Amino acid sequence: MSRHPALDGLKALITGSSSGIGRATAELLLQRGAAVVGIARDHTKFAPHSKRYEPVTLDLSDLDVAATTLDDLARVHQDVAAAISNAGAGRFGAIEQFSASQIRHDIDLNLTSHLLLARSFLPVLKRRNGGDLIIIGSEAALRGARTGSVYCAAKFGLRGAAQAFADECSRRGVRVTLVNPGFVRTPFFDALDFEPADDPGSALTPEDIAAKLLEILETPDRPAYHEINIDPPDPALRYKR
Repeated sequence: MSRHPALDGLKALITGSSSGIGRATAELLLQRGAAVVGIARDHTKFAPHSKRYEPVTLDLSDLDVAATTLDDLARVHQDVAAAISNAGAGRFGAIEQFSASQIRHDIDLNLTSHLLLARSFLPVLKRRNGGDLIIIGSEAALRGARTGSVYCAAKFGLRGAAQAFADECSRRGVRVTLVNPGFVRTPFFDALDFEPADDPGSALTPEDIAAKLLEILETPDRPAYHEINIDPPDPALRYKR
């Protein structure tokens, strides 16, 4: 595949880079000539043989370790031009089915870890007077739904944070974009009791989202896309038996 001049030589950092949207985005960026710093808990699932891919093993739900590691990465990678904050996981049920530790873990991973990444890398982008922070949200940031209270709380909070970041960075040349996908056919559903229906139109693919992220990165400095919602043509779920 030919390299797009806007991406050839660009360095991007991606969380959740070993599977799903993160992996698809990393693969596409590498194909286009970019360098990728990939953060994931388990790199055995995706280990490209490329000198332009740097794997970093990190559990982002461990906030103390995550904060220190992200700060260290920001000091080393002052040339990062795109930070893609993607890592997350879902747990669903009535609120009384959650333990206090489960609530804290899910909020730490799905909200606080994104804030920590922004805390570490927005200063890098501001010093460059340009670059992109792309946050992967969810349709759960747009409307609360039954059994999704904890997940929706995290995603609603993430949406507010992204809006605040965008306002904060508007005069520094840094674009902040929140991307809210609908159902995406990824390992996100592996531990859940439901998944997208078999019809191809019921869910997006990770490659669909990756293509949109690259479109954002390939767009000239202006305009800014503050929020993008992406839905499958005919969203539908089925329960596993």
